This record gives sequence, C-alpha cells and structure tokens, in this order.
Amino acid sequence: MAKDVLYLGDTAYTQQACYLTGIMTHFDISFDYVPSDQSPSDEQLTDDYKTIILSDYPSKMLSKKQVDLIVEKVNLGTGLIMFGGWETYVGLDGGYQNTAIADILPVQMKDSDDRNNNYWPCFVDKQADHAILADLPFDTNASTVGGFNAFEPKPHAKTLLHANMNNASKDSSGSFTLTYTKSVPLLVVDESTNANIACFASDVAPHWVGPFVDWGDSRLSAQAPEGEAIEVGNWYAQFFANLVKWSAKTI
Repeated sequence: MAKDVLYLGDTAYTQQACYLTGIMTHFDISFDYVPSDQSPSDEQLTDDYKTIILSDYPSKMLSKKQVDLIVEKVNLGTGLIMFGGWETYVGLDGGYQNTAIADILPVQMKDSDDRNNNYWPCFVDKQADHAILADLPFDTNASTVGGFNAFEPKPHAKTLLHANMNNASKDSSGSFTLTYTKSVPLLVVDESTNANIACFASDVAPHWVGPFVDWGDSRLSAQAPEGEAIEVGNWYAQFFANLVKWSAKTI
C-alpha cells in the first residue's frame, strides 16, 4: 500500500529532514523519504502517493522523464508542495525555473538567484482564512522567518501568508525601532485544478525558518524512525502538518 507522502530533499534523515519527518511521524502521516543526494526510482514516482514534497531538493537529481512523471501525477490529482531553500525554486542550485514543474506551480519564479537572507525579522502575516491556517493564532501571535525564495503568485493562485520585511534602528537611549519596508508572498496555494498545490517560500528546518521553528505555547517532541529527535513549537508543527494534510486531501 502506497504511503501518504513522497518526501524528497532536506539533505538527510539525520540532518534537516528530521524536522519534517518528525512532524509527519507525530501526526501519523506515512511517507517515503529520498535524501538530497539521491534520485527517486521511476517506480516510486508511479506509486499512488497522495502528495509529493520537494524541499531543498535540486532539480538536477530528477531526470526529464521523472519531471514529466511528477507533472503527470499532479495533473491527475496528486498533491505537490515545494518548500524553499538554496536547492529549490531558483536558489543557488535549484533550477526549477527551467523545468516543466514550473508550469504547474502557482507561482512565477525569477530567472536568476532568488534567495533572500535577512538579518532583521520578517513577520509572518496572514492574508486569508484557509484550512491550512485553521485554529492557529496567526492573527494574534505573530512569528518571524529569516529568509525565503522570492516569487510572485500567478493570477489563479491564492496567497495565504506574507512575510513582512523590516529594517531596525537604535536610538541614543538604546531603544530599537522596526520600520516596515515591504511584504512578499510566503505561502501560495492553488485549488483550481485536480490537485492541491502549495509553495512555501521559506524552509521547514533551520536556518531560514528561524524563530518560526519555536512558534507555539507549548513544546512538541517527535522523532521519525531512523531520524534525529526534535523539540519544536506546537503551532509550528501543526502548521506544517496541516499543509501536508491539505495537499494530500486528508483535511
């Protein structure tokens, strides 16, 4: 029986991937995992997964045939999530802007390096109600991310979250002031086709996700088989679980 998720990327089980594998294990989301330096088999890409996750996973690890298999699966209703990183979207070594996957994503990627590293906080700002965001206190309890890939939503897409960028200054009394500069899309989804497709501009695991990894009013401990243990904020974990479940059409 096929698992819920085919998860590709985030380096390795014992490194960055321990965050999402730990969350999925905690929330009883079944998955198969492929590390960033390996390619899935063609047979895996024909299995009946509910959603496919590309997270900091370079396009060069997918053959043209495998890219076409992913596009075909999504056109038939399999979900798709792309998380941010140096090896997704355009990034340092993502290269997805030159693949057929770019055509099915709900965002328009840049033609060149799209990485944004910010030393001042980018506040996560809710733009619309959605099942992914349900019962999470985005309206009253803001968190921040530290970086993201820059993209723009396509006309048919729905933007659920922005990252609000700021500059900070310090006056003679030692007080700090944050000054808003601009907002950029952080979470964009597409529900206009057979598949539920999402693009999240930041990453799941540190470093870009930054303080968002600790967002919550309690701590959640989790560990996937073969993975490293994590301790994270409960709202952070619920958000990513909701996102995966929505794409898999299980919520």
